[in-house]
Amino acid sequence: MSTEFYVLCCVWKTCYLSNQLPSQMIVQTQGLLGALDGTYIEVTVPESDKPRYRTRKGHIATNVLGVCTRELKFVYVLSGWEGSATDSRVLRDAITRHNGLKIPFGNYYLADAGYTNGQGFLAPYRGTRYHLQEWEDFDRAPRNHEEYFNMKHSQARNIIERCFGLLKKRWAILRNPSFYPIRFQGRMIIACALLHNFIRMYMDVDPEEYTPITLDELPIGEDIPDELESIDVVEASDEWSQWRDDLAGEMFDTWMSRRT
Repeated sequence: MSTEFYVLCCVWKTCYLSNQLPSQMIVQTQGLLGALDGTYIEVTVPESDKPRYRTRKGHIATNVLGVCTRELKFVYVLSGWEGSATDSRVLRDAITRHNGLKIPFGNYYLADAGYTNGQGFLAPYRGTRYHLQEWEDFDRAPRNHEEYFNMKHSQARNIIERCFGLLKKRWAILRNPSFYPIRFQGRMIIACALLHNFIRMYMDVDPEEYTPITLDELPIGEDIPDELESIDVVEASDEWSQWRDDLAGEMFDTWMSRRT
């Protein structure tokens, strides 16, 4: 594991974030903070370090965890993990750090199927179609509560994909490996995320938001009080799985009732 890690940690108040995702995307928004995912950013490292930074597709990259709000602002970024590290491993590291990702009990982020569906992290059903392009055909309407949940989950979680896309579109230095030492490359990623937030906060119109994002561009708030108890483990539980089933069933029943 690399010894150089860089963190952007700007946690918004829970009471503010709980209402940020609109109800038409997902029925139960109480406690919903936003979305998270990992993205690869190509880097230049010494020849001896390349095996650790090589991704499954053969790229030399760092695996960056990003957490964002619906307004496409980053609230947490962890840079420094090697490309060979899995997304779930990076997340486990993030929530156990002193300056790590803080998720108060009763709150959660949307995550993709690469993460564990457990307290604090609501993931889609595995083995069920999920990605937005799979729902573009109007003849392929959801047939059950799992498919409907996955469709709405994908629509809502897309904010983190858009956030990463904007970040890479805005800063060309993130689209190709630079030749700075790896410790500087990690800092540049955090600096770009901070500048991205600054633009989103203080510009009435983000000039990059409504321009097309190309394939190579795809993948500050108040502190939560220290005394607020937060989640420090990523693990599946029967209780959390049952809660997801109940939520999915409620969403599907509501949708079906509107169609009749």
